[in-house]
Amino acid sequence: MLTLRRVFVVHAVVVFAASIVLVVAPSVIPATVGIVLEPKAYLLSYFLAAAELGLAFLSFGARDLTDPRAVRLVVRSFVVFHGATALLEVYAQRNHFEPVLVVNVLVRAGVIALLVIVGRRPYPEGR
Repeated sequence: MLTLRRVFVVHAVVVFAASIVLVVAPSVIPATVGIVLEPKAYLLSYFLAAAELGLAFLSFGARDLTDPRAVRLVVRSFVVFHGATALLEVYAQRNHFEPVLVVNVLVRAGVIALLVIVGRRPYPEGR
């Protein structure tokens, strides 16, 4: 059965991987949507990498939380992060459509649904 603990671990691994890519190859992820980053703009990717690394750390640490209120706060924080990111990706497309962003919005919607569904299971069985 899919548990919140497993969701947190997978989330941590995926977000950590994104942070590594943003540090090692800061122009790769922006290039997927046609953004060319000059080396002097890599700082933007580094800022995003730092935020992603923090989320990965939180997600990995949340796998062992025992306080239901703390778990709900983590789930809600991830929902806000992924929801805000998806909304901003939609907003960014108001002048220029990017199919890759549509896919990313759909993936984030899936992550949100998964967090909400698995996060609503009775605690601690739903961990």
